[in-house]
Amino acid sequence: MITVDGLPEVIALAGRDLGRSDWLEITQDRVNRFADATGDHQWIHVDPERAKDGPFGGTIAHGYLTLSLVIPLFSSLLEIRGVAMGVNYGLERVRFPSPVRVGSKIRLAASVAETKPVGGNGVQLLVDLTVEVDGGTKPACVARAVYRYYA
Repeated sequence: MITVDGLPEVIALAGRDLGRSDWLEITQDRVNRFADATGDHQWIHVDPERAKDGPFGGTIAHGYLTLSLVIPLFSSLLEIRGVAMGVNYGLERVRFPSPVRVGSKIRLAASVAETKPVGGNGVQLLVDLTVEVDGGTKPACVARAVYRYYA
C-alpha cells in the first residue's frame, strides 16, 4: 500500500503506478446479495442451473458489482492522510470487456493518470483502473475514476 500525507503529496502522485490489489473471489452469495440490493435478478446472475446452458457456462457477476468492488480494492492500494475529506467525484469512462464468472478471482490494477489543484483547497486525481480476472486474457472492467481530496 502507498501512503501519502497532505495535498502536496497527493499532487505528487501524478504518473504513479499504484500497483495491484490482492485477489478477491467472487461468490454466488455476493452476486445474490448485490441482486437483492439493486433489484437486478437476471438469470445469468442468480440462477446457476439455468446459467449452465447460457452463453457463459454459469452465473456471472453484474458489471456494476464488479465496478463497485473497485472501492475496497482501491482502498487497499492507496491511503491518503492529512486531508479533511475525500470524495468520489465520478467516472470519465467505464467499460466491461469480459464477464466475471462466479467462482473466479479479481484484482485491481491502478495508476494515477493526472493530478491538479481544484477549488483553492483541493486536489483532483484521475485514476486509471483495470479489474483483472485471474487467468483471463481481457480485463473485466476498465475505468477512469475522478477523486477529489480537500484540506
